[in-house]
Amino acid sequence: MTAVLFDFSGTLFRIESTESWLRAVVTAARVDLAEAELAEAATALETMGALPGGVNPSWLPQDVASLWGVRDKSAELHRAAYTTLSRHVPLPDDRLHDLLYDRHMAPTAWAPYPDTAEVLRALREQGVGVGVVSNIGWDIRPVFREHGLDAYVDTFVLSFEHGVQKPDPRLFTLACSALDADPKDVVMVGDDRRADGGAAALGCAVHFVDHLPAAQRPDGLRPVLDLVRGA
Repeated sequence: MTAVLFDFSGTLFRIESTESWLRAVVTAARVDLAEAELAEAATALETMGALPGGVNPSWLPQDVASLWGVRDKSAELHRAAYTTLSRHVPLPDDRLHDLLYDRHMAPTAWAPYPDTAEVLRALREQGVGVGVVSNIGWDIRPVFREHGLDAYVDTFVLSFEHGVQKPDPRLFTLACSALDADPKDVVMVGDDRRADGGAAALGCAVHFVDHLPAAQRPDGLRPVLDLVRGA
């Protein structure tokens, strides 16, 4: 393999917990919310799937249904989808819904999986090209910079910048072209079998990881190094 493409959320990085997300925003906004109320609101937000990068909604309200399938095609659609979900959960101050969305884009809201740095560094040392191909509604490059991992990524192909979402093969084609790599010599690594599996249409190999909290997946990326070596 001459190049590896990675998904972002649930693959290289994991978003903070819903409770941590809500607590950070409530504290910054100086909104009074008792512990029991905070815990109840966090549970409701998680059930709604209001935290981008967290769990998917347990059900889709009618006012979100038309947005959900195309949410990653633009920054505006992404914000609209998630803030609409969030507003199905009553909060003591309406501005919290937009503040919650803003919080999830903060680099401090994300943590790399335990083996992310090790695997990216090893690929760089082996001369293997690295791309990040993500269905996303905002620029994730600052997250990589904050965690000192930007130097290991050669190209970012983000759905909102191109108006195209995985599994559309055009996103993977853009990444392979940027890396000057033949798709047959590329492996796509992700946690979504439908979206990330779209790379197979180009002839890329595909490797899936589990979308788990970081502490529960200490070495899910290491098998990628064996794939690259052809082991």
